[in-house]
Amino acid sequence: MTAVPTRTLPTEMSQDFRNAFRTHPAGVAIVTADPGTGPVGLTATSVSSVSADPPTIALNLSALSRSADKIRAAEHVVVHLLGREQLDLAQLFATPGADRFGDTSLWDRLPTGEPYLLNSRVWMRGKIVGSIDVNGSTLAAIELVETHVDTSVETAPLVYCSRTWHELSEMSSVNPTE
Repeated sequence: MTAVPTRTLPTEMSQDFRNAFRTHPAGVAIVTADPGTGPVGLTATSVSSVSADPPTIALNLSALSRSADKIRAAEHVVVHLLGREQLDLAQLFATPGADRFGDTSLWDRLPTGEPYLLNSRVWMRGKIVGSIDVNGSTLAAIELVETHVDTSVETAPLVYCSRTWHELSEMSSVNPTE
């Protein structure tokens, strides 16, 4: 039996970790909020389901993001799950220093005051109910208070993998339905 070499130096482990997660596809979301100082938002690939009852999701916020602190300070956030036709928005909200809310035709405010993206097929509004700081990032638990799914719109999900954007389609299924 041949031993598999492992790396133990912190910098090597960090690089191996990054390389490993580059191969792991992730759905793309945009998170928006207003902590009282104006709208803020960022692109995220670290949104996951935690519980269906009560509906709860998790989100990782990097300390390297200037928007993350403002989102953490907000009482409520809106998480938009993106489709392929929203690639331009994903890129806009991922660009440091970009004027993400400059084009007012792209967004509006919910009756509760949070900024949300128009023409978003899926968005979920929630309250941050818990968080834990871990190695320069914050893992936030968000209990959903409102979910919107526009069933009249069909779209392929937007996915990020290997440092590039992708879409999922019926052609990408390894177990197509008959």
